Amino acid sequence: MGEPESAEPVTRKRDVIIYILAVAATAILLWHLLSVEAQIIAGTVFIATVLGTLAFWRFRLAIAFAGIATLLATGTLSIQNMIFYMNIDVITFLIAMMVLVYIAKESGFFTWLLGKLLRLTKNDPRKVLIILLIMSTLMAALVDEVTSILFIIGISFEYCKYYELNPYPYTISTVLATNVGSSATLLGNPVGILIGLRGGLTFEDFLIWSMPVALMSLVVIIVLCTFWYRKDLKAAKFKVVEKMNDGKTAVFGSIPPEKMKDVRLSGILLFATVIMIALHYRFELALDVERDVLLLVAAYTGAAVGLLWKRGQAQHIVEKGVDWWTLTFFMFLFAKAGALQYTGLTNVLASAISSIVTTQPQMQIFMVWFSGIASSVLDNVVLVAALIPVVNSLIALGFNGFPLWFALLFGGTYGGNITMIGSTANIVALGMLEKNFNYHMRFFKWFWIGLLGGLLPMLVGTIWLTIFFH
Repeated sequence: MGEPESAEPVTRKRDVIIYILAVAATAILLWHLLSVEAQIIAGTVFIATVLGTLAFWRFRLAIAFAGIATLLATGTLSIQNMIFYMNIDVITFLIAMMVLVYIAKESGFFTWLLGKLLRLTKNDPRKVLIILLIMSTLMAALVDEVTSILFIIGISFEYCKYYELNPYPYTISTVLATNVGSSATLLGNPVGILIGLRGGLTFEDFLIWSMPVALMSLVVIIVLCTFWYRKDLKAAKFKVVEKMNDGKTAVFGSIPPEKMKDVRLSGILLFATVIMIALHYRFELALDVERDVLLLVAAYTGAAVGLLWKRGQAQHIVEKGVDWWTLTFFMFLFAKAGALQYTGLTNVLASAISSIVTTQPQMQIFMVWFSGIASSVLDNVVLVAALIPVVNSLIALGFNGFPLWFALLFGGTYGGNITMIGSTANIVALGMLEKNFNYHMRFFKWFWIGLLGGLLPMLVGTIWLTIFFH
């Protein structure tokens, strides 16, 4: 009993020392490479945040506060610029959508929808897996990756427990499809919302340029997963058939009749908001209003209607349905990324990249694969927040920014499939797997299929951009 208690502080102390030395080494390296003090401070603070988030995930918000305090205390960033770079429009959009999704979730809409689709499969393991992959992609596109994976994994675990099946093929496969689906629309991932609003992309742009890549990648994921786990699926079918022959057939997603009204209303509200978001650009053109105003209005209005409808639970919905911890971290992260742009450090990085990668197709390929490989080990929001100012600097140097935004989107979302920690959906799903089945995922158990599940969609995205923007 005594050894673990005494070992933990030693480990933490060692990690802190390593972290401090790494940050100090970063500062010294930037001091040698750069001549502007503000750029050295901004770069050191941002890298310190990235390293601190990786090493001390539970303390990332404290690290974020400390970094902003450093930028303000040194005069590297003013209060006005800090607020400007916090991207309040992105944050409030996410708040509104989280409220809507939580209302739909608590009303039972997602459970009902998945139950309807699963009954079409007649509980065949291979068909169930394919339906779950399709639903993972579509739900991630319409709501967000975390909400999607929570419900898909919940349903798949019910199925696996009932028929006593191995859960990890369903867990890994649905995560791969979820990350792919999160790139399909502006709503699927904070990365997409950030790129959409900062790159001036509309919901229609995502439907035209990103949705086809996501759907093609979904086909790749379906073929990959059904082939990779063919032996597991064959063994699972014997168990399912055996139980069904005994007259034991599970019914998933059943909703009590008295709750069906809430299911219908929450579904109507969610899809009406999504449709308004999808059409926002057309209405903005017709009404001659500022770009992205109606995008925000649609989300805010949907949240307002939902909170008025559920007025007795409104405070609970806002407190529990909105991930305030993550959104606060995002605000400080965006401000630090803004400091890189404000001090001109992103211009230095863009010039260095453009001196090596000289043509438009090369730059698109570089952006997909660099962001993809990096997002396999870094949180993709952290990565994209840092690279958005770099893309802006590349645009200023004469590169076509439109395909570069999508290159960053494809890399940032698909690269998350490569490792167990590549995206939030991965971490959430594995936590649920450990809690429900006491199954601890091994690195290479994930890595080999995850590598293909990340690289193949990235290849699809690269070919797509090269064909249309060569």
